[in-house]
Amino acid sequence: MSAAAATVTSSTTGGCEDRPVLRERGQHSVFCGLTGVVWLHRKIQDAFFLVVGSRTCAHLLQSAAGVMIFAEPRFGTAIIDDRDLAGLADANDELDRVVTQLLERRPDIKLLFLVGSCPSEVIKLDLSRAALRLNRQFAPGVRVLSYSGSGIETTFTQGEDACLASMVPVLPQTDASQLLVVGALADVVEDQFARLFAAMGIANVRFLPPRNSGDLPPVGAATQYLLAQPFLADTARALEQRGATRIAAPFPLGVEGTTLWLQAAADAFGIDPTRVRAATDMPRERGKRALANYRDRLAGKRMFLFPDSQLEIPLARFVSRELGMQVIEAGTPYLHRAHMADELALLPAGIQVSEGQDVERQLDRCRDARPDITVCGLGLANPLEAEGLTTKWSIELLFTPVQGYDQAGDLAELFARPLVRRTRLAV
Repeated sequence: MSAAAATVTSSTTGGCEDRPVLRERGQHSVFCGLTGVVWLHRKIQDAFFLVVGSRTCAHLLQSAAGVMIFAEPRFGTAIIDDRDLAGLADANDELDRVVTQLLERRPDIKLLFLVGSCPSEVIKLDLSRAALRLNRQFAPGVRVLSYSGSGIETTFTQGEDACLASMVPVLPQTDASQLLVVGALADVVEDQFARLFAAMGIANVRFLPPRNSGDLPPVGAATQYLLAQPFLADTARALEQRGATRIAAPFPLGVEGTTLWLQAAADAFGIDPTRVRAATDMPRERGKRALANYRDRLAGKRMFLFPDSQLEIPLARFVSRELGMQVIEAGTPYLHRAHMADELALLPAGIQVSEGQDVERQLDRCRDARPDITVCGLGLANPLEAEGLTTKWSIELLFTPVQGYDQAGDLAELFARPLVRRTRLAV
């Protein structure tokens, strides 16, 4: 995954015209998109994610999810083995056999995702055609969809984007006015947002992905959708092809981000600002009190964010504006200017935004800056720790509920914790 190094500086558009963006193209460090299965299988409770891949894929999921060998998780791997590689078996016949065995053993499965990976033998398989074939065999009891979780030239959160985008074509049609919240959220966060929207007066609110495949949200020309995650470009495009309209907003990280996110929805549905304040005053104050516990500890600390999850720009906005931290660089794998316009407009001056990666040059900038905390992928964390830098794994921000008022303190704690650990180790 390397290319000739190239670094250029350009200016962005969409509310952030004056902010220079460092665009880099070179060797980069990425994590596998299959990782999205780890949080998605917990969300859709009657779905199963069947990864078509190698033993390495199976080991990745087993270790990342921390699932005990005798547990019954809602994911597994159809392993390409020596018999398949030697051409002694028809790959499609083998896949059909594995799916049949799986569904016979697990009658609770109502939605089956065939998830492609990066081995060349898997890339040669047409999983979309396999999904259509298996749908004919197992419908209506089981719906079969497919998407790619390959880690080639992608970042790991794009696994969720590909999964949700694969669901959009099968969503029911509706002409009703509604709000659709898009992005996998922990159930506790989803419940909190549902209560807030109801208190604000937005009655018809649905979530994608749903907790149950029998509750797929409808979509149509009167649907307005609000992104809860910043890495859902393909899903957003698919929804707009179905007629839905995006509500522009920052993302619901921290008290400020959550307030602006909720306010954007309220404005789109013509809700009285007085009613919005009445619904949000108490949780907003709780969030502020929670952040106050960490602000003194984090204010003035310097942070460097490597491009990994696409959460980097909203995180930079949160830690700089609400915790008083100094962000040296906020790198993002891809900069979707329309989706990020509201976030970029809120970033304090002096933060270097970078898009893409030339990992060696970025490592040099990080080493020169010697930040107090570095947010990066697992592949860079251990080497940087060995060099004396304090790190936070960016993937933890996906495994942990961090959106909303009541999670603002938890999000701040994720950055305070490694600094506390470093202090204790020093003693």
